This record gives sequence, C-alpha cells and structure tokens, in this order.
Amino acid sequence: MTEPLNRRFARQKRFLRARFSPEGYLGLHFTIGLCLILAAGWYFAALAEDVTRNDPIVRTDLAVASWFHERATPGVTTLARAISFCGSPGFVSVASVLVIALLLWRHYWNRAITLAVTMLGGSLLIIFLKHLFHRQRPVLENPLVTLTSYGFPSGHTMGSTIFYGLFALIVATFIARWNWRVILFVGAAIFVALIGFTRIYLGAHYFSDVIAAITAGTAWLTFCWTGSESIRRRRALRAASVIQPT
Repeated sequence: MTEPLNRRFARQKRFLRARFSPEGYLGLHFTIGLCLILAAGWYFAALAEDVTRNDPIVRTDLAVASWFHERATPGVTTLARAISFCGSPGFVSVASVLVIALLLWRHYWNRAITLAVTMLGGSLLIIFLKHLFHRQRPVLENPLVTLTSYGFPSGHTMGSTIFYGLFALIVATFIARWNWRVILFVGAAIFVALIGFTRIYLGAHYFSDVIAAITAGTAWLTFCWTGSESIRRRRALRAASVIQPT
C-alpha cells in the first residue's frame, strides 16, 4: 500500500523536498521568503481596510495619540527628535549611498545593486501608498511637529524597516556565528521600533500608520532580498555546473 502511494505522489514529494531544502536557488530561503511576503502583505491589507472603514483601530489611534501628547516632556521630546532623525528620508538616503559606495569599493556588486534597487523601489512604494490611502496625520493642540503630507503608512518607519533590515541582512552574510547574527537582527528590530515609537510620540503618525509601515516595509524588503538571493544562488549553481572537475 505504501509503495503505490509513494509512486503516485512522487512528484509532489520531490517538489516539497526541494522547497524545504537549504540547497538550490528555490529552496528553503525562497519558501520562507514567500511565506513572509504573503503574511506581511496580508496583514498590511487587513490593517489598511480597517483604517479606511473607520474600524475600532481608528479609535485606538486617537486614544494613543492623545495619551502620548498629554504626557510629552521637553527631555523626551529632544531624544525622540534625535531618534526620529535616524529614520528621516535624508538620513536614510545618505546612509544608503555611503553603504552602496563601500560595497562597490569592496567589489560586492550584487549586494550594492540589491541595496540600491531596494531603497529606490521602497521610496517609490512609500509615495504610492501615501497617495493611495491619503490619510491625514493626527490633529493635536500645540503639536510637536507640523506636517502636511499624508500619514499612512509612516515614511520614516517604512524607510527604516527597509534600510536597517537590509543592512542587517547584508552584514549577517559576513558573520559566521549565529548568536551574533541574532543580536544584530534584534538590535535592528529594536531600533526600527524606537523610530516608529518616536513618530507616534511626536504626533506625526497614528499607531496604525507605524504598524502598517513595518508590515509593508517587511514585505518589500523580503521580496527584494529573496529575489536577489535566488538570482545569486542560480548563478552560483550555473557556474558550478560549468566548472566541473575532469
């Protein structure tokens, strides 16, 4: 009984084995990337739908924004502005150019191209999403910041998610020990979360703007990194097949 079933589903078993294999250019990394893209994309779509339909998340946004605004202090505001600056388009753009230049200087062409394409595409995606949903920013009495552009999703947070996430992924490729890789990714995640928090504290964005930015940024980052890794692995396999020992 077992043998006929094995023969009948042999193709399906080979397909699944290949998808969960650490080898190959469409193996485990591709499967994990695809699942993460779908999960992050689904959550962003669900959150966007809740915001546009004025679901309870909107009331939560207003309550959170008011709570932080009422408890703002000069010292925390100064610190929040400094952290928020590290996620500003200007800072992230300059940092991206510097990292790309360093990668090119070290002849890591694939990583440099991946960073350039990811950041440029991410910037265009942020603009597109903001104008697609055209959600206004929080309106508060005596605001800490005054901005007139649309707020959903948070550009600072989404840009930070893409840049610092990709930076951590690139650096991790040069680190052999897993414990240091974990520390690197956790540190990047905490810093992105801090930038998102400062945007809420400063009254520049609602809570849902920040969460949506993280999910959208994660989806785009994963899409670009998975695609880049798949192309790199495919080229490596082709090169290995051409150069065979005689």
